[in-house]
Amino acid sequence: MRYLNAVPLAYGLEGDPRFEILRDVPSRVADLLHAGALDLAMIPSVEYARGDYAIVPGVAIGSRGPVRSVNLYHHGAIEQLRRVALDTSSRTSVALLKTLLRERLGRDPEYLEMAPSVPEMLEAADAALVIGDRALDYVGDVPRLDLGAEWQRQTGLPFVYAFWAGPRGAVSAEDVARLQQALRAGLANLAAIAASYNGHGQGWGDRAQAYLRSNIVFCFGAAEAAGLREFYRRCHALGLIPEVPELSFHGDP
Repeated sequence: MRYLNAVPLAYGLEGDPRFEILRDVPSRVADLLHAGALDLAMIPSVEYARGDYAIVPGVAIGSRGPVRSVNLYHHGAIEQLRRVALDTSSRTSVALLKTLLRERLGRDPEYLEMAPSVPEMLEAADAALVIGDRALDYVGDVPRLDLGAEWQRQTGLPFVYAFWAGPRGAVSAEDVARLQQALRAGLANLAAIAASYNGHGQGWGDRAQAYLRSNIVFCFGAAEAAGLREFYRRCHALGLIPEVPELSFHGDP
């Protein structure tokens, strides 16, 4: 969990002997879960469709409109895109972009993977997908498409980027309750969490707090479940996942 938006979900878990916290980019965390090296992970939502997992209920990283941290920076009109550079740190963001562009363009542009540097990516392609703190930090005047806003425009639904998931039975009811309590504690301490990111530059703490309060939705309710099912439906239609998975939660019978 190396991104700001994941910090509230693990607030206070560092000192809990039941949990050992590993921080890495979402794609590598997902690989470790798939390999059986982790009992539970905050995984990109598309990765849930690639394993037999259950979700910790009530807890997620989502948006109900502009998200600010998942952006497609582009030259010219979106409809004219031919080549798109991808930051592959989160496979959900890549899958989300592919579904959105297919819907909007009626075709697939050429995709290439690159390190997440907007200027370098835009030298090699018409557009650049960048996520996380790098997207929040970027201050260039390049036009951008906020993928959270575009998803809501196309579907009218929230989008779920990530959630806690792991093999059924890997966590107890007490563990689930502790993870839900950690999020409640994180939400009660957003100002302190944001202030800890002030090392990014003068005033970044205020921007970080506004992002956590106004752009990120941390609940996983019925609307989020509907948005997640629609995302899986679109991914399956494009062949990005093998099937549309049923949503299963830790604690389900």
